[in-house]
Amino acid sequence: MHALTTKLLPLTAAAFLAFTGVAMAKVIPVHGTFATEGSATTTPTGDVMGSYSTKTHMLKYTITYAGLSGPVMAAHFHGPAKPGEQAGVLVAIPKPYMSGMTGKVKLTSAEAKTC
Repeated sequence: MHALTTKLLPLTAAAFLAFTGVAMAKVIPVHGTFATEGSATTTPTGDVMGSYSTKTHMLKYTITYAGLSGPVMAAHFHGPAKPGEQAGVLVAIPKPYMSGMTGKVKLTSAEAKTC
């Protein structure tokens, strides 16, 4: 469960944030994956696919995962951060949480400017 928020979402945010500093409005593809690190008792894996509109600040996504030790209790996208740094929470992902979930979140103008 915690692996989803600490592994998958920062990678997604990194992919998302790496492409949002553009001058012209466009739709940017987003992709991220994760796998277990360290001494985890399970071997979760996951994937995020989506797109971000620099004009509407809308982030659309599909998230799949497997192998978690329990249910997902919270999920969010992190950012911005420099390479190798931990990023703070940028925007929450609404419930319900399940593998294969799709949705969209809109960044505020202030959130989009930080990217």
